Amino acid sequence: MNTSPIQPARPSLPSAESWLEGVPEPKRKPDGYAVAALATSLPGLVPLAVVLGLLALRRIKRTGSQGKRLAQAALLLSLCWVIAIGVAVTMNLIGEQRAGIGRTVPISKVEVGRCFDADLDASSLQLVRIADCAGAHSGEAYAKVPAALAGLPTAQTAAVATQQCAGAFVDFVGKPYERSELDMYYVVLENRAVADGNVLCLVGMPGTRLTGTMRGSQR
Repeated sequence: MNTSPIQPARPSLPSAESWLEGVPEPKRKPDGYAVAALATSLPGLVPLAVVLGLLALRRIKRTGSQGKRLAQAALLLSLCWVIAIGVAVTMNLIGEQRAGIGRTVPISKVEVGRCFDADLDASSLQLVRIADCAGAHSGEAYAKVPAALAGLPTAQTAAVATQQCAGAFVDFVGKPYERSELDMYYVVLENRAVADGNVLCLVGMPGTRLTGTMRGSQR
């Protein structure tokens, strides 16, 4: 009698390798230093971001962990911050140079709208240093006014110049000179009245540093 070969009770199992087909490899978390480097580079913490980024690249090379692109992005952002800061500083220095900030000039050469540093208590003021109005400074040139001073005695010259500067003072500060806490000064550029003004008007406060322009300050 012929006998049939024994049939397996169930289909044979596939090879062990085939069980892994289609199964994704487990995702590895990015290196913590790389994540921290990117996080600190975004707000511009350049020194910290660079240190963390370089440490991350070394760790990733040694361990083979993820996050290389994050570390590289952090270093690139840090470089962008350095360039941006460098450009801003350069532009600021160029602006200050054009404005003459830091330059020492005769007080008669101070232009209207410029601020300056000087000892306002000095009995004779010849030279001043041009200052940034946004920072602390001693005084500000606020106007040039015309005044016919030729032939007038010293006392009358002072009265006329003061009166002319007082008229410009209220327009500039927003408060009459008599009610202001600020002091007013003048420099006679020449005795004859000219259209663009022959008396330079200055505002300041001896013993006190001003910050910002006094235009419209109501002080």
